[in-house]
Amino acid sequence: MHCIVLCAGRYVMDIQLKRGLLDVCVLAAIKQKDSYGYQIIKDLGPWVEMSESTLYPILRRLEAAELLTVYSAEHGGRLRKYYHLEEAGRQRIESFKKEWAEIVSIYRFVTREDVNHE
Repeated sequence: MHCIVLCAGRYVMDIQLKRGLLDVCVLAAIKQKDSYGYQIIKDLGPWVEMSESTLYPILRRLEAAELLTVYSAEHGGRLRKYYHLEEAGRQRIESFKKEWAEIVSIYRFVTREDVNHE
């Protein structure tokens, strides 16, 4: 698994890893209640910086994977798209939580020398 890659002379997170993390963040943002794009960005704000140009392709991908559904509802005289977490989306969040233990273990392995030299 490639987690960090060299890009333009600096190391950056692998795009597939980052995509997977952002997908789960979006699912988690609608776990408690249905929400719409702008609100999802605001809810993620304290933890994850995300633009509309990043969010909407993620939402489309998650919908295509049947992890969430979309419906329209009137708000302030306008139709607004709301996103609803499906059971498969909840299961993905739970799978991520289990996978995270392995990610933490890998991180601890990689940084173990840092701890030993402090």
